Amino acid sequence: MLDQTIGASFEATVAAHPDREALVEVATGRRWTWSELDRDVDALAIGLARAGITKGDRVGIWSPNCAEWTLVQYATAKLGAILVNVNPAYRTHELSYALRQSGTRLLVSATEFKTSDYRAMVDEVRGDVPTLEQVWFLGSPEWTDHNVHDPGVTLAELLDYPLSDLRPDDPINIQYTSGTTGYPKGATLSHRNILNNGYFTTELIGFTHEDRLCIPVPFYHCFGMVMGNLGCTTHGATMVIPAPGFDPEITLRTIAEERCTAVYGVPTMFIAMQNHPTFADHDLSSLRTGIMAGSVCPVEVMKRCVNDMHMPEVGIAYGMTETSPVSCQTRVDDDLERRTASIGRVGPHLEIKIVDPATGETVPRGAPGEFCTRGYSVMLGYWPLHDSGAAEKTAEAIDADGWMHTGDLAEMREDGYCTIVGRIKDMVIRGGENVYPREIEEFLYQHPDVEDVQVIGVPDEKYGEELCAWIKLKAGAEPLDADAVRAFCQGRLSHYKIPRYVMVVDDFPMTVTGKIRKVQMREETAEQLGLTGPE
Repeated sequence: MLDQTIGASFEATVAAHPDREALVEVATGRRWTWSELDRDVDALAIGLARAGITKGDRVGIWSPNCAEWTLVQYATAKLGAILVNVNPAYRTHELSYALRQSGTRLLVSATEFKTSDYRAMVDEVRGDVPTLEQVWFLGSPEWTDHNVHDPGVTLAELLDYPLSDLRPDDPINIQYTSGTTGYPKGATLSHRNILNNGYFTTELIGFTHEDRLCIPVPFYHCFGMVMGNLGCTTHGATMVIPAPGFDPEITLRTIAEERCTAVYGVPTMFIAMQNHPTFADHDLSSLRTGIMAGSVCPVEVMKRCVNDMHMPEVGIAYGMTETSPVSCQTRVDDDLERRTASIGRVGPHLEIKIVDPATGETVPRGAPGEFCTRGYSVMLGYWPLHDSGAAEKTAEAIDADGWMHTGDLAEMREDGYCTIVGRIKDMVIRGGENVYPREIEEFLYQHPDVEDVQVIGVPDEKYGEELCAWIKLKAGAEPLDADAVRAFCQGRLSHYKIPRYVMVVDDFPMTVTGKIRKVQMREETAEQLGLTGPE
């Protein structure tokens, strides 16, 4: 375990590897060694301190991936300020809520990205956030004026508290979970939570200072800032930012040109790269490893990672924002079956158990139940930490014995490896039979024309629920209908597991982090097909 703050860990890496490359931003061609990155992080930390930011203050960052995001991450950590990650896809209603709920004092923001005019949205909500005193737009005079190198000033001289007072258990990050109902909740994470999770996640894929990680996943989420940035900084590995947002061709080109040894992504990203028309044109031979997470990986996609993307040591990781995020992970020496049919086994210094959701009793191995985890990774709680309403929500998620209840249905095998069979709320009950969509999705991936598939439960007057498969076809594939899909399943799946409905789509509704919004899919399907449940 790393018993350090993020700032102390970062400075130890700078001391060990001052002249090695630390950060590359492909879009602008900018590059930093560790000593140069430390210089710029310190300049920003001093700028924040001069602006009145102190330990425990909330500093928001609202931007797609860029080098400045990384600077803000480490500058706030050195100060002991709490970084508030704001989803770049937010609009005014969500932005206002996150800034008000967190009590953000200073917001660092991009000016625009894709269809988002961040300046206009900030102007619209600013009056609704009483705590918001300053907004620094990237590239503006406010930003530039607070990033001035002054060798005659040190951070410690500007603070009214010694930096040694910062503790590993201090809150350092608020991440808003992408709930499908109600307002998002702010998971509050400590230095110890995220520093160690980033460290162990990359330890398990054999990271050293020789590695170069391509990070196309968003920084605002744990995948980018913890498993990505903190995974690199705890090992002296190079962070490579291919683009502000995910682009499959730019990611492939970055891997080839920067000779990246690892790449991260959710399954939909790997599917997009593997099926891109220029895939074969890129030399990916430098790759060794990487991590796929965010949702369960289709077996065929993982096989192509190993065979076609030169990633024999690629790992599957599983977790959630509230657990910093990773709880389970495959190992580099696992055989192909374990790395394609499971989410791995419990990570170092963590515990897991599978329980009956109704009774809380641990179920036998091989039986489905709710995945629970306990250890250093479990969040401090939902923000604000000492608010009675937030404490109530925290108590609903973390029980009195410290176990985080994930809401995921899982099975633990005899060898300790786990498989996710779905969400408790995604499990379909058809005529009294429990059906796990993941099993049917894995089967339908074997169809030669299917590129991606998601299975949901929809209302049915007779059975309560019926199955519907949303299918994304491979380029040039023949059209598929429900009859053809049922024929493919006949004799190979139990009758009650065969989808009654099929919808061929171009894309699935999903969050920025690649999580499928099955609630939205159910609503759209019921509306389009005119489905109602039993009277």
